[in-house]
Amino acid sequence: MEYRQLGRTGAYVSSICLGTMTFGGASTPPWQALGGLDLPEVDAIVGRALEAGVNFIDTANMYAGGESEELLGKALRGRRDEVVLATKVHARMGAGPNDVGQSRLHVMAEIDASLRRLGTDHIDLYQLHGFDQVTPPEETLRTLDDAVRAGKVRYIGCSNFAAWQIARWLGVSALRELEQLVSVQAYYSMAGRDLEHELLPLIDDAGLGLLVWSPLAGGLLSGKATRDADAAEGTRRAQHQFPPVDRELAFDVIDVARPIAERHGVTVARVALAWLLSRRAVTSVIVGARRLDQLDDNLAAVDLQLEDDELAALNEAGAPPALYPGWIHASHGPNRYPQPA
Repeated sequence: MEYRQLGRTGAYVSSICLGTMTFGGASTPPWQALGGLDLPEVDAIVGRALEAGVNFIDTANMYAGGESEELLGKALRGRRDEVVLATKVHARMGAGPNDVGQSRLHVMAEIDASLRRLGTDHIDLYQLHGFDQVTPPEETLRTLDDAVRAGKVRYIGCSNFAAWQIARWLGVSALRELEQLVSVQAYYSMAGRDLEHELLPLIDDAGLGLLVWSPLAGGLLSGKATRDADAAEGTRRAQHQFPPVDRELAFDVIDVARPIAERHGVTVARVALAWLLSRRAVTSVIVGARRLDQLDDNLAAVDLQLEDDELAALNEAGAPPALYPGWIHASHGPNRYPQPA
């Protein structure tokens, strides 16, 4: 296993992070489509990941209505100190007007609720699961700063923020001398590279860690589906079309990835993960699994070294179109440097 620095902190996390959306929710839509795993399966998957050197596990308070955190907490009994444990807050967790968002009321209540469900006294990385257009960033950041000072949280991060929102939050933290975001969790895959326009330059410039969710585009990049037929009934993508994907682009990328996979004797999924791990800004790729063989295949991506020509072909196949002002910045860039006489 490879370990990478989490942003500009002194902490290191495995380049493969175990995601837990498959844990729990066997009778609750849409979680049964994502996994619905109970404790024996969860314990086996967590154990296999730890044996492979994974020291980073990501969950959220909302996954299966809190059941994911509960199952993970049970699976980590006696092994809690082996992992960097991450969870999230934002989603609605009750019917009340204050049971959602990033107010001091909701965040403080959910930190304590997550600690109880996880069976731990601290959360290593506490992430804002989305952007709250109601709560001022000063209120949320002060609350998170208090949680860090109280020892309940070690680091803070965000997920699904736009670049301008992250920049604003970093500015507020610096101005008010509050705890700084150290990571961004975002959707990124060979078939979904929108974040390269604005988010990636900000992440790189600010020295934030990039944690990738849905690296296989909701299972589409597993290679099981074809242009003419979706994946077999019962698979995640067949039941839950998330995240949205440009299917033609996805299959263009798969057409390039498939012969590369055959050349290395591996799955298309492993190629997709190896491509992400080759991207300079990526800190950790979050993988979820319903079966041990799926997990084993994903874990093996750390050992797949793609050739330069293979990476170039994959880069070209899934390259996002140039957007303004990016294309004009690119045209101006070379003229900024002295030209040879």
